[in-house]
Amino acid sequence: MDIQVTTTFTIEGYRIVEYKGLVRGIIVRAPTISQGVLGGLKQMIGGKIGAYGQMCEQAREQAYEQMLEHARELGANAIVGVRYDASEVVDSATEVLCYGTAVVITS
Repeated sequence: MDIQVTTTFTIEGYRIVEYKGLVRGIIVRAPTISQGVLGGLKQMIGGKIGAYGQMCEQAREQAYEQMLEHARELGANAIVGVRYDASEVVDSATEVLCYGTAVVITS
């Protein structure tokens, strides 16, 4: 089932006919050993920390996929108002939350 996703609260050319409620995906990730070593070395010499960026991108993708699955379980065919939030829960572990409102749309 294809789900349309947008950060806005409407989808051009479609009408929201039913609100299914809040959907979310949440992931807590820590860097792998290699990401931690590479990230630590980069912190000492400065510059872009690609290993940590990769870890964060993986966490965002997993949280997004969880949100889509949650919407499917509710019978939605779209999610509006999508947002991401992230915070550190313990040293070197990051929580990523992806959330929005699951809806049913029609053209």
